Amino acid sequence: MAYPNFLSLLSVFTLSLYLTTTDASSRSLPTSHETTELNVVSSLQQTQHILSMDPTRSSITTTTTTTPESFPAFLNSSSPLSLELHSRDTLLAAHHKDYKSLVLSRLERDSSRVASIISKVRLAVEGTTDSSETRYQPEELTTPVISGASQGSGEYFSRLGVGTPAKEMYMVLDTGSDVNWIQCKPCSSCYQQSDPIFDPSSSSTYKSLSCSSPQCAALRVSACRTNKCLYQVRYGDGSFTVGEYATDTVTFGSSGKVDNVALGCGRDNEGLFTGAAGLLGLGGGAMSMTSQIKAKSFSYCLVDRDSGKSSSLDFNSVQIGAGDATAPILRNNKIDTFYYVGLSGFSVGGRQVSIPSPVFAVDASGGGGVILDCGTAVTRLQTQAYNSLRDAFVKLTANLKKGTSSISLFDTCYDFSSLSTVKVPTVAFHFTGGKTLNLPAKNYLIPIDNAGTFCFAFAPTSSPLSIIGNVQQQGTRITYDLANHLIGLSANKC
Repeated sequence: MAYPNFLSLLSVFTLSLYLTTTDASSRSLPTSHETTELNVVSSLQQTQHILSMDPTRSSITTTTTTTPESFPAFLNSSSPLSLELHSRDTLLAAHHKDYKSLVLSRLERDSSRVASIISKVRLAVEGTTDSSETRYQPEELTTPVISGASQGSGEYFSRLGVGTPAKEMYMVLDTGSDVNWIQCKPCSSCYQQSDPIFDPSSSSTYKSLSCSSPQCAALRVSACRTNKCLYQVRYGDGSFTVGEYATDTVTFGSSGKVDNVALGCGRDNEGLFTGAAGLLGLGGGAMSMTSQIKAKSFSYCLVDRDSGKSSSLDFNSVQIGAGDATAPILRNNKIDTFYYVGLSGFSVGGRQVSIPSPVFAVDASGGGGVILDCGTAVTRLQTQAYNSLRDAFVKLTANLKKGTSSISLFDTCYDFSSLSTVKVPTVAFHFTGGKTLNLPAKNYLIPIDNAGTFCFAFAPTSSPLSIIGNVQQQGTRITYDLANHLIGLSANKC
């Protein structure tokens, strides 16, 4: 170490950010600010753990048999329902040579996800439809189209039972989608999934929906054939699912079942959510799972994707605590899928970051605003807001050793390769109404390789829409109080 005498005087303290560069002694120390500790060793150990996991030997991939006849059919809005929640990389075998290649794979999916959300909101605001959707005629809706795009961006999975008797399968959790769907036999184009593909003929409660049904009328894109409703959902990378829209019984683990849930029975599914059988839509639209079961609330906790642990997705059972940070749920009258939240700003090191309040507001046309999304990984901020947040963080980390990154999404990185822990400035969200959520350091400084390079996990977007992603949500219990239009955020409640 370059400063043995100086360090000996500070041996009772944790190695701080002021000693992490060779010229630290020649710099004036920054004025006092709030700090928190990042455990570098723990973060890097998890990068190795997630690469070495073998999902085929994990208990979470074990097929279980359910007997749904013993469960009550919950048809009201107050019955508690619960599911186990897993991160993507605990279910899918890793095929990455190192952690950096895993990160690049995640970010590739993430970019597709963000592009999809921005496009969906833009089209809603402009009152137009995607030209790629309008080109299909009803008789063509079941024709497979090969997108050539990468996998979809499903990052967290829950296990549900579909049909009678219930067939359990993993489905992607998505707060940015309304249509629930699964792959079905006979399947003319299906991707690989971990469970057997669902056969509707094996379910005594499966019913096709007619073209005149209200569920069919609620779809954004639909068609009709022999009086059966057909659906189509297209995602941001050009991939999509197409098939028959139907109802069936859905079983939520051992907590109960719900009859007559509308879901897509996908016959042509290209490039989406490899490993999962389909998607569980938790958006605010009429056909989402939350809307169909008339849930008064739902709640999830997203565990660290590198930890290999699981948590839960709960309906109607978790309440917002008195000490939780809260944010109002705001509705955009142009699109009801997304959960907009009232965000007023940020603080770094305990100091408020100067950002004009209109930056986070939904404007008169329906553009802008901030959404909370479990499928997006890295939080995207409107460029002006991002620059202000990043500059405030960089100013208070002048003595940290800078790192280099070949990942273009991140422009602020550090080299922590020689450290076991490091003190860094705190970062906090401030919501309208005066509540604050202090982020753990690992939720905004993330490893991008296993060599000790950590990057500031926010990114700019040229869109007026900002998105709070799951990296910043990890380890926090997020409760959507739909009855009272509030979101509660409870740190360290997984």
